[in-house]
Amino acid sequence: MIGLPRVHHRLTDSTNERAKELAAAGAPQGTLVTADEQTAGRGRQGREWAAPPGSALLMSLVLRELDELLPLSAAVAVCDAVGAKAAVKWPNDVWVDRRKLAGILVEGRPQEGWAVLGIGLNVSTERFPHELAESAISLRLAGLSRTTEDVLPDLLSALDEWLGAPAARVLEAWRSRDALKGERVRWTGGEGVASGIDDSGALAVETSTGVVSLDAGEVHLLR
Repeated sequence: MIGLPRVHHRLTDSTNERAKELAAAGAPQGTLVTADEQTAGRGRQGREWAAPPGSALLMSLVLRELDELLPLSAAVAVCDAVGAKAAVKWPNDVWVDRRKLAGILVEGRPQEGWAVLGIGLNVSTERFPHELAESAISLRLAGLSRTTEDVLPDLLSALDEWLGAPAARVLEAWRSRDALKGERVRWTGGEGVASGIDDSGALAVETSTGVVSLDAGEVHLLR
């Protein structure tokens, strides 16, 4: 069952680190690690993930049923849990009103049969640091007054539905929530118009010299 057993920390360095320790020690599928606060939380590209204590849902799941579309499935689940306004910014940030609500980080050792799915979701944050003020959002700022413990059951239920769902269903759901399709984007090495994802989850971008397929890295919306 997704979410059991659960280990909760008032303060930890990183829920992903704690979950990886549990996974390496044999923790079962669905083991959940949560925290009120992290001292060394991180997102993709090694970025720091910081949030005031109790203001964000900070969670990591131990998974032993591995799926190549795991990051896509997780992003769809987060969108379902928070509502219809949510969309996915490739590869797996969740946006509301073109501002980042949640981030997803998958780490693991497939050769040992496990992965850790980390999710950080801004719930009640009312003010972000200056450098994030225009690019981040919380459920509260989006008009939804919820607590982390309110959101957690909805997210676990959505993850239970989407993790391991048929690939065609995951891809269809992800594409219906694609925040970048038809938008002009740039990345290290070029820019163009995003035209959706292929069946592997790679982003297709139409450029002046043809279609480029991006299977890793990061893109930025040209506003």
